[in-house]
Amino acid sequence: MYIRPTRSSEDLLTPSKDVVMSLEGDTVTLSCNYSGSVYSLFWYHQKSGSHPQLVMADYSKQTEKLKFIHDKEKQEFHLELSSAAVSDSAVYYCALQPTVTGNSKTLEPHTVKPLVC
Repeated sequence: MYIRPTRSSEDLLTPSKDVVMSLEGDTVTLSCNYSGSVYSLFWYHQKSGSHPQLVMADYSKQTEKLKFIHDKEKQEFHLELSSAAVSDSAVYYCALQPTVTGNSKTLEPHTVKPLVC
């Protein structure tokens, strides 16, 4: 999968890996790096045939299933999904405010074969 970063005049948002592999039940971590100043950071997902939906923001309450991790020094942020399931299959987007539309990773958990994010 090729992922093209989206640029603004000062900000850049880039996934740290083009492909993430996992099995159902594993913990999956999706990561994005950014440059420039940010106010808030977000993760969205888009399931097949649907529109993007907010999964988590940097100010969201952590859950047992989802964690938002922000390393300000390294200018990177992560979405950690515990116990990956087929129902987590979607295209995931990272985004920041001021608005820079995100880059995507496709998460396709499966019980037998590896998944590609």
